[in-house]
Amino acid sequence: MPTYTAPTKDMQFVLHDVLKVSQSEIPGYADLEPDFTNAIIEEASKLTSEVLAPLNVVGDQEGCRLENGVVYTPTGFKEAFEKVKEGGWTGLDMPEQYGGQNMPYVLGTAVGEMFSASNQAFTMYQGLTHGAASAILAHGTDEQKDKYLPNMVSCEWTGTMNLTEPHCGTDLGLMRTKAAPQADGSYKISGQKIFISAGEHDLAENIIHLVLAKIEGGPEGIKGVSLFIVPKFNVNDDGTLGARNGATVGSIEEKMGIHGNSTCVMNYDEATGYLLGDEHKGMRAMFTMMNEARIGVGMQGLSAADAAYQNAVIYAKDRLQGRAVTGVEAPDKPADPLIVHPDIRRSLMEQKSFIEAARAFILWGSTKIDAAHRANDKDADGLISLLTPVIKGFLTDVGYDMTVKAQQVYGGHGYIEEWGMSQFTRDARIAMIYEGANGVQALDLVGRKLAQDGGKHVMAFFDLVKSFCKDNAGQDEAFDKDFLDPLKAASKDLQAAGMYFMQNGMKNPNHALAGSNDFMHMFGHVCLGLMWAMMGKASVDALANGTSDATFHETKLTTGRYYMARQLPATAFHLTRIQTGADPVMTLDAANF
Repeated sequence: MPTYTAPTKDMQFVLHDVLKVSQSEIPGYADLEPDFTNAIIEEASKLTSEVLAPLNVVGDQEGCRLENGVVYTPTGFKEAFEKVKEGGWTGLDMPEQYGGQNMPYVLGTAVGEMFSASNQAFTMYQGLTHGAASAILAHGTDEQKDKYLPNMVSCEWTGTMNLTEPHCGTDLGLMRTKAAPQADGSYKISGQKIFISAGEHDLAENIIHLVLAKIEGGPEGIKGVSLFIVPKFNVNDDGTLGARNGATVGSIEEKMGIHGNSTCVMNYDEATGYLLGDEHKGMRAMFTMMNEARIGVGMQGLSAADAAYQNAVIYAKDRLQGRAVTGVEAPDKPADPLIVHPDIRRSLMEQKSFIEAARAFILWGSTKIDAAHRANDKDADGLISLLTPVIKGFLTDVGYDMTVKAQQVYGGHGYIEEWGMSQFTRDARIAMIYEGANGVQALDLVGRKLAQDGGKHVMAFFDLVKSFCKDNAGQDEAFDKDFLDPLKAASKDLQAAGMYFMQNGMKNPNHALAGSNDFMHMFGHVCLGLMWAMMGKASVDALANGTSDATFHETKLTTGRYYMARQLPATAFHLTRIQTGADPVMTLDAANF
């Protein structure tokens, strides 16, 4: 059975050596001293390794079952959920006013990676609740916050998001779910939603559904969509649970992966709902939840890749196959371990160099979220808004590829369920689809985010890269050659792609949109290149200052050099494809496909 060990040392390195969080002026960051963050990360590590990871295979094999309108989660999930709640993990970065611990989002992100890597399907129950609570926190009335948030922060009650319907996914303007106003200010919600993760289960006494619907008589299309709080059980004024609401599960979806999470068809039959936010402004409220979820889904790409990689490394060191072409490496054994072979090394280095940079990217991005929310930093808010589709789209695309590479290390055994590697691949696959399929993320990046605020935020990103290279040049010749020069070249490729869009996209938008996926991947590579340059500089400095752990930092530099030399040059390939324009993509008549 696969195992999982939380990367606590690497997290501490990124938080303190690279991001220097405790030196930041962001409110709350002064408390993030190494001993403090280490205590939290180590405690979360124990929970994920000892409790959640062993249930990952159980959840995959058992799945959820629906009996008489009740969904039962896999064996052990309920007990594990109680342990997560008892530890206060569900409200780590939520306001103290509602029972949370008010810690920075960046620390919640580090913990979230471990939870997701150890058991993605299980972690979705509290992850979706966190997103729903954030939407209520941002858009709810004081009465709604007091009524729902304390129990959601503690996960006594869980939460969901209900967008998709059988006939509409991304185009939410086509939805048919209706909201009929009532004399008491509530609404009667009627319709059907599909793909509702954690829509029904036995882990909590109540489920707070956030449901998109159209108020009767409102504007057509997306402009007529509103968001509603629809509890499974109505909540009385004194906080006790009242009658069962008209929100019921129709069926559980049979899925490729994340079997331990109950993905439901939800039926709303004149269920009582309460408007969250303003009438006909439902998408604004829902995007509070979706943007948070997209960062979390990007993290799932990283998490799945890391869990798969850890097991592939163990297998590559243990499995004996053939002899090294340069000479026998293990003369006392009938064959050498797989890891002596260059192609296995290539695969593992691709995985390792992606995972470590992706971790730094997620944590760095989380500091921008903290700066926006805790310090009201508009520039940080704009930058993370620009990068959200990159985090979601690029990290899940590549994260999935890395699970495949890890599976491939096992050869035929990787295809056999007994070894457990296929679960990482199957679970990772959904991250490319939900919370906005990755093609939509690429369109959002190129069609909307690049031009946001007059292109201010993408220019700020380029300035960030340029400033880093300028400030750190000339101090170490090898660092300049191995890290800064490749980063500069990749950044120039990205700027050239943006210029192509500006020069050609106005004449024909297809010229930009046909290259959107390539641009998203280019942007992702440049972001990871920046992370590797930042990590490389931290390790160069540590070695120069006589670190007591030279092996860690030398390994970090070797891994970074691999990415800069072998992965980052992909920007040139993507630029070449972008500059071919829309014709190769759009010329073929639809009838000839």
